[in-house]
Amino acid sequence: MGGVEDDQPPSKRVKVTSKHLEGFANGFSPRESPSCSLSLMMARPLSSKGDDEILGTKGIVKKVELVRIITEALYSLGYERTGAHLEEESGIHLQSSVVKLFMQQILDGNWDKSLHTLHKFSQLDETTIKSASFVILEQKFLELLDEEKLMDALKTLRTEIAPLCINSNRIHNLSTCIVSPSQYDQTEFAAKTAVKAKARSALLEELQRIFPPTVIIPERRLVHLVEQALDLQRDACIFHNSLVQDMSLYTDHQCGRDQIPSQTLQILQEHSDEVWFLQFSHNGQYLASASGDHLVIIWEVNSDGTVNLKDILSGHQKPIFHVSWSPDGLQLLTCGVQETARRWNVYSGECLQVYEKNGVSIVSCEWAPDGKGIYFGFTDKSMSMWNLEGKEVECWKGQRIVSISDLGVTSDGKKIITICKNSVILLFDKESNVEKFIEEDETITSFSLSSDNKFLLVSLVNQEIHLWNIEGHFKLVGKYKGHKRTRYVLKACFGGFQQSFVACGSEDAQVYIWHRGSGKLVETLPGHSGAVNSVSWNPGNPHMLASASDDGTIRIWGLNQVKMKPRGPDSNGVHYSNGGTPGEKARVLE
Repeated sequence: MGGVEDDQPPSKRVKVTSKHLEGFANGFSPRESPSCSLSLMMARPLSSKGDDEILGTKGIVKKVELVRIITEALYSLGYERTGAHLEEESGIHLQSSVVKLFMQQILDGNWDKSLHTLHKFSQLDETTIKSASFVILEQKFLELLDEEKLMDALKTLRTEIAPLCINSNRIHNLSTCIVSPSQYDQTEFAAKTAVKAKARSALLEELQRIFPPTVIIPERRLVHLVEQALDLQRDACIFHNSLVQDMSLYTDHQCGRDQIPSQTLQILQEHSDEVWFLQFSHNGQYLASASGDHLVIIWEVNSDGTVNLKDILSGHQKPIFHVSWSPDGLQLLTCGVQETARRWNVYSGECLQVYEKNGVSIVSCEWAPDGKGIYFGFTDKSMSMWNLEGKEVECWKGQRIVSISDLGVTSDGKKIITICKNSVILLFDKESNVEKFIEEDETITSFSLSSDNKFLLVSLVNQEIHLWNIEGHFKLVGKYKGHKRTRYVLKACFGGFQQSFVACGSEDAQVYIWHRGSGKLVETLPGHSGAVNSVSWNPGNPHMLASASDDGTIRIWGLNQVKMKPRGPDSNGVHYSNGGTPGEKARVLE
């Protein structure tokens, strides 16, 4: 495969609910224990000062808060008698009598009384009281409208809501319902009063979000805290690569290396030259590979995890450096080295369209997210959008792209990402016509966009891969090192469960895998006999990884514990296949 001189950049590699109201009262009532059993002594808290009583060895868990949260969880789970019993036995009540009264008044629609009770909340400041009053009076207004009491609703708007002097835009919207009642049914307001009991429960939930949690504990607070703890444990585990359902509350979470695809399950050998690029389809059912042999091969991923050859696509006159799957996975875009681009029907293997532009060659290509257009980068440093029929729809000229460029498009179709200078990445907002830049100190060889459009992997000539957060202000948030790159363009990718890993090939014939969050190298995969040019992680299977190499092969990597039936005396239990059934000759489509 062609190299690059030291003084030149690498080439494109020509290569609340009512049930919660039972037993509500606030505060803590100290109670003397009638006995001092061994179990009570063993569970004795660090201190005993009423509401300041602390539990646990770290001195940070307040007993009152913990008991109230447990009580709320019991009520939420439907264990009302158990929740009430806990309140009675502990003397710690879930809500104060004032809060209980207020909540019942809201559910009953006693708006004036609820506003009077609201001012008895000692924990609330004036701003919070105003905000809560507004949503209560808004509910009163809407219910009056629903009952066709227009004059009463108008009085509420003028004498109660407007004097609060907040949320003027909302007041304007409410007044529209008086001036043009016919528009009322077309607004979101109608939904709030369709079922009054349900609407009032929703009102309580909205008030809960306004009040500090000491007044009304957020619903499912205990579950939320447990989820937070599990998230932190998962994020701290550099090998985590499985569904959340696999985590347990009984033990602290820690995965092993067996969650990383590190064993070769298949070797695909249909290409007759170096394999430069490969990519799984968006649903993970297919894999497309591009090679110096001028061919693209489509492989099918079977339900048992094996990969078989589906079609060989021929027609390009030069090596192929890139492929791109359509959003629906039914079509494939292929790009030759400074040649043409072709669009294929994945199922039939038919070439549907050839794209070329007089006087210039294509250096990059990518699908539009809606599947109705294609973006191209050209050797004259311009980029453009074409419709599927081959007509140029829009063109952006200037220093937009370089000859080694990758091309990315965010899933909303608003931003185009290219390498516009050797060490600069351009993020171009089509709608606002605003350009933003990421500037690196070293020459950029390639980049990859995360599936959530929040991160960008940038590969550099100094054998580093940088992770940039591109939400809002751009920020460098990670670096990955260890792989070898001196001459070629090596394509890194995101992958694994929630794209928690970064993978990249290397010129030492290995695949390197890092934990995205920590930057730690978690696995190095030997097996190829030539530089590994491209890797792709199956988006439908976090335990499947594919790698393409100068040795002309593609390796499919899986978990060590996967048991495959031996196919011969030398297989050692691993299925090595050329991607087809025995004796099958690959079908070449002209």
